[in-house]
Amino acid sequence: MPTTARASHRTARRLATALLAAAALAGGTGPAFAAQSSATVATTADRAALQRALDEAVAEGVPGAVVELRDGRGTWRSAAGTADLVDGRPAGARDRFRIGSVTKTFVATVVLQLVAEGRTGLDDPIERHLPGLVPNGSAITVRQLLSHTSGLADFNAELLAKPDPLRTARTATYTPRDLIAISTELGPRFAPGTSWAYSNTNYVVLGLLVEHLMGHRLDQEIDRRIVRPLHLDDTSFPTTADLPGPHLHGYEWADGPTAPPVDFTTFNPNAIWASGTMISTAGDLDRFYRALFAGRLLPANLLDQMRTPHPFDTGRAYGLGLESRTYCADGTPAWGHSGSVAGYETFSFTTADGTRQLTLSLNRNLTAAPQVNDTIGRILTLGLCSR
Repeated sequence: MPTTARASHRTARRLATALLAAAALAGGTGPAFAAQSSATVATTADRAALQRALDEAVAEGVPGAVVELRDGRGTWRSAAGTADLVDGRPAGARDRFRIGSVTKTFVATVVLQLVAEGRTGLDDPIERHLPGLVPNGSAITVRQLLSHTSGLADFNAELLAKPDPLRTARTATYTPRDLIAISTELGPRFAPGTSWAYSNTNYVVLGLLVEHLMGHRLDQEIDRRIVRPLHLDDTSFPTTADLPGPHLHGYEWADGPTAPPVDFTTFNPNAIWASGTMISTAGDLDRFYRALFAGRLLPANLLDQMRTPHPFDTGRAYGLGLESRTYCADGTPAWGHSGSVAGYETFSFTTADGTRQLTLSLNRNLTAAPQVNDTIGRILTLGLCSR
């Protein structure tokens, strides 16, 4: 391969690593933000400072950004930049977007509801319900799938090796079992329950578990159990490639930083399915997490387990479909999930005491725009760490 071709290939692989991962992984492929000093933060979140930071993110290369903040002063919604680079429509605070791996909290909540109903147990081997689906299924439990301690390889490792992986995934026609078969061919990462590694395959298996136990499609169960009861009117688990309603278009500079951006708004949901395909808004995500942490969706004992991190020293605190991040200098944790998918980056976190909540989404993946990381870190700190 000529030198220039090798360089181009390396660039495409670096861009694709996070764009297909469907998860912004702290300490991994996605951006991690260091805690910033709270000494300069006002006693309540400074809305003007947050708006300036949103505007800075746009100036640094993000086409558009939307945010919703809830704190002691009430609810603040805002946006910056552009939703559609073709017609110039400004980003709106109520625009829809692809939420990537924030989907995993929805899937985990449904699975834990089935645990509460006695349909499965956290320590049930997956082989009991879905015999032959994954190798060594008798040693892999529902809990290990939820917490990414199963050892199953991430199917994305294989998808990323394909030529032009972003465009390939955009029109992919994989079934959930196809994705699991790809993982199986890669072999296990480690023996179940002996370590931790983020794997989208875990949540594809869990999606099939829900469908097996309930006899309905996963999207129907999420809609019946979460979306409709909470009136999440702009939230959906899509079954087509379209993104309906007012929305942010998702962009990537997939052909290099000097080429025009590529619009990845239309994206086949089968490429990631239960691991990260859902669509929502900042307001709906805040409403979902507020209901979850208030105990409206799960009994207290299961919510506690959801927020109990795995025991391994990996640098990332992850429970059962929830991750804990520390954005504040005093070490105060926030719980929620981040999501990364082609064209979009999303963060939805709530402080442990429930007094602050912030959801932020951008229509560009941040791994391909590292110059924005400090600004995004400042937005999260301003919103979650004020005292």
